[in-house]
Amino acid sequence: MQLLVIQRIFGLLVMVFSIALIPPIITGLIYGDGAVLPFVEAFVLTLVFGFLLYLPVRKHRKELRLRDGFLVVVLFWTVLGIAGGLPIYLSGVYDISITDAVFESISGITTTGATVIVGIDNLPHSLLLYRQELQWLGGMGI
Repeated sequence: MQLLVIQRIFGLLVMVFSIALIPPIITGLIYGDGAVLPFVEAFVLTLVFGFLLYLPVRKHRKELRLRDGFLVVVLFWTVLGIAGGLPIYLSGVYDISITDAVFESISGITTTGATVIVGIDNLPHSLLLYRQELQWLGGMGI
């Protein structure tokens, strides 16, 4: 197991995922829906987390083995579910719990389509876009 290679790729993937939080930030600014700050906070947290993983091993170059790839995928899906739930939880919509926010995120990423949010039509535009973005990313297979 090449843990340094796994850490490098995983850090890069987390930083790339943080870019997915930019369109909801722009949408929130355009509509003035008041849900911009949770996306900015989640963007910074995710980007910094990925950068801190990547920075110490950025010069480590080795070939990724198949076995290492499996671990990267499992780690990425797990962390992506948690990181994806951050903006939903931080938005404070309907006093949603962290468990429900992670459920929403994983439901979107896996394209399950299940939801625990009541009254989706009344969500801020930025959160609606973000939910659809998670489903789109999941549909592509990330």
